[in-house]
Amino acid sequence: MLDAARDGQLSTLDALEHLLGIEAGATGARQTASRLHFANLPAPWRLEDYDFSAQPGVDEALIRELASLRFIDDASNLLFIGPPGVGKTMLAIGLARAAAHAGQRAYFTTCEQSVRKLTKAIAEHRFDTGLRFFTQPRLLVIDEFGYRKLDEPGRSLLFEVVNARYLKGSIIVTSHVGIAEWAERLGDPILAAALVDRLLHRGVIVAIDGPSYRMRTHQARAEEIRAAATGTSGERS
Repeated sequence: MLDAARDGQLSTLDALEHLLGIEAGATGARQTASRLHFANLPAPWRLEDYDFSAQPGVDEALIRELASLRFIDDASNLLFIGPPGVGKTMLAIGLARAAAHAGQRAYFTTCEQSVRKLTKAIAEHRFDTGLRFFTQPRLLVIDEFGYRKLDEPGRSLLFEVVNARYLKGSIIVTSHVGIAEWAERLGDPILAAALVDRLLHRGVIVAIDGPSYRMRTHQARAEEIRAAATGTSGERS
């Protein structure tokens, strides 16, 4: 760039503009990489990877609207609810990744991981710091809610996280358990009602009722293997 400016191919102003653009791009890339590292995403999925044609149970128009990330600006919550394998976690990860690329801090955790982290913080006498870790990101994804029943300390810690973020930051919850069953899963109807009240006050339920996204992938892979095996055996014969 400097050689081009010296040889008269670029003016000094143009050369500086190009150099500053390169530096700004590099800085932005480092910041995005840092946000993605912090986000703790367990898979490289993006919203563009989701095959809406394979999952008719998903409201594609709603997902496209959520991809604008306006729900984060409003500190709204999303509840992805549906049977296993329909792509709830994939969509949650895709939205968290989009948020990180858009300059927002996001963090992914499972329900059990968050409870374990806070339980450890209590044992180390740093609960406030541990709770603050879950309240600072603009978007918090809590995956696998209701996958296993929580004991009394665990459900209380989960409520602490939701309550601390109430009206301040967005939460995405994925669950294969319908909201009507949350009281049974938590073992405390009053706490479950308080939890639902906070999540739904500014919340959107994304119900996915369709065939298993994962099972379709497995079946397609099995067909490929079967076809290859049939072709091989045919050649040998």
